[in-house]
Amino acid sequence: MDGAGGPGKGPSHEALQSLSQRLQVQEKEMELVKAALAEALRLLRLQASPTSLQDSGMPAPTRDSPAAPPGLPPTCTLSLVSRGTQTETEVEMEPSPGPPGLSNGPPDPQGGSEEPSGTQSEGGGSSSSGTGSPGGTGSPGILRLVHPPQRSDTARRNSSSSSSPSERPRQKLSRKAASSANLLLRSGSTESRCGKDPLSSPGGPGSRRSNYNLEGISVKMFLRGRPITMYIPSGIRSLEELPSGPPPETLSLDWVYGYRGRDSRSNLFVLRSGEVVYFIACVVVLYRPGGGPGGPGGGGQRHYRGHTDCVRCLAVHPDGVRVASGQTAGVDKDGKPLQPVVHVWDSETLLKLQEIGLGAFERGVGALAFSVADQGAFLCVVDDSNEHMLSVWDCSRGTKLAEIKSTNDSVLAVGFSPRDSSCIVTSGKSHVHFWNWSGGAGVPGNGALTRKQGVFGKYKKPKFIPCFVFLPDGDILTGDSEGNILTWGRSVSDCKTPGRGGAKETYGIVAQAHAHEGSIFALCLRRDGTVLSGGGRDRRLVQWGPGLVALQETEIPEHFGAVRAIAEGLGSELLVGTTKNALLRGDLAQGFSPVIQGHTDELWGLCTHPFQNRFLTCGHDRQLCLWDGEGHALAWSIDLKKGIFLNSPSLLSQETGLCADFHPSGAAVAVGLNTGRWLVLDTETREIVSDFTDGNEQLSVVRYSPDGLYLAIGSHDNMIYIYSVSSDGAKSSRFGRCVGHSSFITHLDWSKDGNFIMSNSGDYEILYWDVAGGCKLLRNRYESRDREWATYTCVLGFHVYGVWPDGSDGTDINSLCRSHNERVVAVADDFCKVHLFQYPCARAKAPSLVYGGHGSHVTSVRFTHDDSHLISLGGKDASIFQWRVLGAGGAGPALVTPSRTPSLSPASSLDV
Repeated sequence: MDGAGGPGKGPSHEALQSLSQRLQVQEKEMELVKAALAEALRLLRLQASPTSLQDSGMPAPTRDSPAAPPGLPPTCTLSLVSRGTQTETEVEMEPSPGPPGLSNGPPDPQGGSEEPSGTQSEGGGSSSSGTGSPGGTGSPGILRLVHPPQRSDTARRNSSSSSSPSERPRQKLSRKAASSANLLLRSGSTESRCGKDPLSSPGGPGSRRSNYNLEGISVKMFLRGRPITMYIPSGIRSLEELPSGPPPETLSLDWVYGYRGRDSRSNLFVLRSGEVVYFIACVVVLYRPGGGPGGPGGGGQRHYRGHTDCVRCLAVHPDGVRVASGQTAGVDKDGKPLQPVVHVWDSETLLKLQEIGLGAFERGVGALAFSVADQGAFLCVVDDSNEHMLSVWDCSRGTKLAEIKSTNDSVLAVGFSPRDSSCIVTSGKSHVHFWNWSGGAGVPGNGALTRKQGVFGKYKKPKFIPCFVFLPDGDILTGDSEGNILTWGRSVSDCKTPGRGGAKETYGIVAQAHAHEGSIFALCLRRDGTVLSGGGRDRRLVQWGPGLVALQETEIPEHFGAVRAIAEGLGSELLVGTTKNALLRGDLAQGFSPVIQGHTDELWGLCTHPFQNRFLTCGHDRQLCLWDGEGHALAWSIDLKKGIFLNSPSLLSQETGLCADFHPSGAAVAVGLNTGRWLVLDTETREIVSDFTDGNEQLSVVRYSPDGLYLAIGSHDNMIYIYSVSSDGAKSSRFGRCVGHSSFITHLDWSKDGNFIMSNSGDYEILYWDVAGGCKLLRNRYESRDREWATYTCVLGFHVYGVWPDGSDGTDINSLCRSHNERVVAVADDFCKVHLFQYPCARAKAPSLVYGGHGSHVTSVRFTHDDSHLISLGGKDASIFQWRVLGAGGAGPALVTPSRTPSLSPASSLDV
């Protein structure tokens, strides 16, 4: 900026001016080229004689002629177009208005069955296209007639040096125009590089760049400004006859797999009803255990789904019924911030009773605690701002009573003293703070918080103090990162300070016990007065008596991870949450077994069993997990890091599963990895039966043909690899490659006869392949409009283009799946939502049912074999949701509740 406040004259401004000048020059050049082309075509039409058409066996059309050539609509007329020095007869379609949403265009004029070296895709991308043969069979709606050689010779003689001087300037202009046209068509212009639609620029060099219109042939949509043309099946006469409105089927959340123990605390409690309450993603789960202690699960789940972003912490009211849950801040689909808030809700009715702190917290809610001495009248909240603001709230009114800056260090735990609500304790990074809340008597803003820092004195100051617990005698036990349990005793200070108690009580360390190797993550006071401690590194669970005497201990198996949280159940039963997102049930004598398990990192791969209610998942945690959808349990899992079945141990730390698919026999499952490697596992023995590598880039999709004879593997190297497969899926051999995409493969589907493939790519191409015929690219996409597909997971196609919202950038939809009965389509979007549409969904702005719950982008959705359930994967929240499909022949009406989360779909969509 200069002193006068004018615009800067820096390099960016100069570059902008230079680009603007270049653009003006290019626009002028284009106008000159257009003028030259128009003049050349005018001269060619003047030179052309009507008898040339009669010589070719076709009557010369007139504008008054009502008849059109065979196979063409009555709106077609014939015109001439120049190909270098050879003149052709070509059909030109007169535009005719179509119904809203239709952009009419003819099929690809370059028909034929031979595989080209490249092709223009149905979608936005483009490959290098060869020149089609003039004698090839064209698609319906295009007629090309090649004139006899005499006409070509005549044209060449007219352009020779023997021409009269008066004709030479016109001939020179004509040649220059034709040359300019060929140059424009051959050059890699910005328009063609950005994926110019094939209907706007059909054919190879010299072909006519006209936008043909043919009513009822195609529809067109745009992603990032790129046109994507899709041909309408012949059985659909009008888009108006397609179904409209949301589907009659609905979804009801049946089960949530996983538990957020990896990076959260205060996440496991037992209610008065005996239900275990914990959270994952945006859902608070109320789990009712089944069977005896240490036995298998089999219980049920209920879900509180009032939050709009990930839940971070929980607190249970002293009455054992009310629950407070705090969520993190987030953003909606438009980038607008979603403010963190605390919900106080009834665990029996799942109804929200109070919303606390909307607009008062920053970044998120990190810790919560109800007061105990006054029957839970107050709630203490610590947010995730830089100052970690500590505030006290009236639970019944939802009003703030006091607030103070806590510390710039992270706060991991907060709690009221059970004997005196004026005493609040916080702990976290390198600190234990004792707070005195004075005055107020429940009057908003009339209380004060004062802090006294815990002094470690002769004891080593730990780096973290993750947990603490109040003892019945008023002392406090803290667990720290050094593996020590410190006892803090109460003492009366010499000085008098204003407050509730007059003489201010303080805490000091009176004892220390080394309890664990590594950090202590959890402390729990049992009903009998003993204390349980859970270790991180040593994974030990220890019971302590008076004077911190160890009474009993057990060790959690390594594959479950370290102890994150401990809760006391009925009788001697204990619930333990682990850092590997598992929830264990048992006791110290008999040990523990898992009742809830989950992944620990971002999920991408999902496939459902062909005839059982089972599904397989894989992701960045390098775990392959097979789940039993009926028993809601993990059937088996394989750890890629251990390399039990891999041949290259050096790659173990890098290889993650990204995609998977079951063989139709159910005896084998193929898994694609991020290194170009793919494996086939026997689903019974869990042994590897095939191990191949195709390229060195990640694989995004693997898909068996419906008859199980082929396996297609879509890679980020832009190729689809085809393998022949044995009847049991155990053996595979390379059959061929599908080459032609100009970007990485994203989705693919097989036809019902197992001979063809439809594929999508990262630059929005839609291509079709004849696999049985030698992995050939089908250049005439119009002929594939009526082909039936065994599955529909491609996100681009006529039958599903209505799922895309306005203004989409092409990455908003991650996954799509059509039900096996071909009635509905489920969509996973980038805004934490699952959508349900009618099928086919071929109307713009189609309405949908929208379901929330995931706290991250939804990466995949799949229906089970009988369409009774839908499985959805959360990305970074590592959650797996199992939805029950209800209505339209289902088990009954679904419970529909409005969601606060802004919907991705248009206003006609319903949030569920």
